[in-house]
Amino acid sequence: MKHTCHLAQVNVARALGAIDEPVMAGFVARLDEINALAESSPGFVWRLKTDEGNATALQPYDDARILINLSVWESPEDLKQFVYKSAHAQVMRQRKEWFARFGDAYMALWWVAPGHIPTIAEAKERLQYLQLNGESEFAFTFAAVSRAPGTIVRCDAFKETTQ
Repeated sequence: MKHTCHLAQVNVARALGAIDEPVMAGFVARLDEINALAESSPGFVWRLKTDEGNATALQPYDDARILINLSVWESPEDLKQFVYKSAHAQVMRQRKEWFARFGDAYMALWWVAPGHIPTIAEAKERLQYLQLNGESEFAFTFAAVSRAPGTIVRCDAFKETTQ
């Protein structure tokens, strides 16, 4: 299915230790591999990263152990394929080795216009909205993503999002 909108996703996690501590070694060892897999996956558009090739140095919250993953995909199907049916799924099954339970909302999805690159502030806003208000057109999870973008809201409505 071809979508007129792209799908942005954010997920956050609280690491059990600093990124350079032994408890995080298994995660760090797989990071470049999984990021390269994402970038080579069908439907991948963009991901947040620093010059080091990942986003582990970014601190979106006051807690330095909270890591952020922010990316854009052509469709929910493409993102689901990467998340649940690639080597990424194996890493997800090990997440309790590296990450503490974050809370009710640790992941949010939202539609963006093609070419729009979401900011960390925008991602945090979507995640907070989902935590406080539940799923809506503004922020949702895979459970609500089955609706076609045109039935949620016109994609061009997202051209001027919070920066």
